[in-house]
Order: sequence, then C-alpha cells, then structure tokens
Amino acid sequence: MHRERTPEEDEVYQLLITLIEKLEQEYYQQSQENNSLSMLLFILKESEKSRDDLVSVFGVEDLVNNILNGQEKINT
Repeated sequence: MHRERTPEEDEVYQLLITLIEKLEQEYYQQSQENNSLSMLLFILKESEKSRDDLVSVFGVEDLVNNILNGQEKINT
C-alpha cells in the first residue's frame, strides 16, 4: 500500500476504498441501536462459533443469554 503504484493499481485501490465505504454505510451504520449485537452475531456465524463458545469465555450462561436476546447491552 505504501509503495508506488501504477495508474491502474491506483484506480483499483480507489475503487476498493469506495466499495468498502459503501458497504459500511449500508450495513454497519453506527446509528443502529443493535449494531453491537448484530456484529457479534455476524462474527459468531462467520467464525463458526456458538453460544456455548461465548459461555466458555464469559463463564456466565445467563449473561450470554441476556446479550444474545438483546436484554443486556454490549459496551463498545
């Protein structure tokens, strides 16, 4: 990224930046109230982890259940 690019590479680089920004605006709006929860669910799905994996991290099943049910907020 910090080396000198050809004009073609620079165009592709700018296109990637534009596409990433568009994706973030459409799917990861900070104004969404459940953004942290939706991000957590997305990460769990993509990493093929489950609720039980979270319980093993937090050690408290009720806390994990409350987070996944939206009853407990995730601080970011």
